[in-house]
Amino acid sequence: AQENVALQVAEQMSDYLLTGAVTNALNMPSVTAEEAKVMGPWVKLAGHLGSFIGQMTDEPVKAINILYDGVVAEMNLAALNSAVVAGIMKRVNPDVNMVSAPVIAKERGIKISTTNQDKSGAFDGYIKVTVVTEKRERSIAGTVFSDGKPRFIQIKGINIDAEVGAHMLYTTNEDVPGIIGTLGMTMGQAGVNIANFTLGRAAAGGEAIAILYVDEPVTDDVCKKLQDTGLFQQVKPLVFDVN
Repeated sequence: AQENVALQVAEQMSDYLLTGAVTNALNMPSVTAEEAKVMGPWVKLAGHLGSFIGQMTDEPVKAINILYDGVVAEMNLAALNSAVVAGIMKRVNPDVNMVSAPVIAKERGIKISTTNQDKSGAFDGYIKVTVVTEKRERSIAGTVFSDGKPRFIQIKGINIDAEVGAHMLYTTNEDVPGIIGTLGMTMGQAGVNIANFTLGRAAAGGEAIAILYVDEPVTDDVCKKLQDTGLFQQVKPLVFDVN
């Protein structure tokens, strides 16, 4: 009997390593090889969305609301939920994973809710994650393009199109002249190369955001220089696991 169990475990591990399939795993949603192939980029996106919110949120999380739109709403939502929750928790608990994250969330009394809906916009599908704390709600949405790469498409209700990189910088500011020049000059003086630069705003002269994909980590000194200009309400370096 023990040999049979060992053989079954070995076969399941082989399936996971070769195809991404997960079967009969305790506390982890089962995923077939077919699902894993289609869902892979979406699971990665879900983790990035969670990671963004986790890195931006300092206060305890009370609730996590996840919206699935279009094609992604028909996928294995349990696995996607686990990826989102794990991403959110990584900052405070680096050892958390898709198996342990939902368990830890339940222990902490975090309410997790999901909504799925038919395609409602320009994208074939997208995921929107909203986190609720005592102080605020914070949301971000993303999709997977035809090239299989995740993109951030909305932050704080502001539409954007940002490729996800290992090192990024997120800023908030009023929509005034000088933001692009200040960011570019400060990064250049620090020797930080900008691979991609995305801007978005709620309205002309209103709240605006910038998200930079950079080739090197943004140091605390660089962030302080940007803060000292008085142009930015928030300056936050971000790190993502893009491998």
